[in-house]
Amino acid sequence: MSRIIPKPNDSDDNVNRLKKTISNLEAAEAAMEFAEGKELATIKEKNERREESIEDLKSEISEENKSRINGYF
Repeated sequence: MSRIIPKPNDSDDNVNRLKKTISNLEAAEAAMEFAEGKELATIKEKNERREESIEDLKSEISEENKSRINGYF
């Protein structure tokens, strides 16, 4: 049986992940103009999750910056 090993949390990667998520959100919003029905609903659901991820990443980046200032990193 194979064992799943999680990737380590690389705080430097969070800024890039945030930029990519925002870019994907913007691209999906543009695509919504041409979508309808099930496809439109799927895009809206994904964008809701992206918005949550964006807020979580912003919070995590902020906490990491505070930790650096306080000497924990």
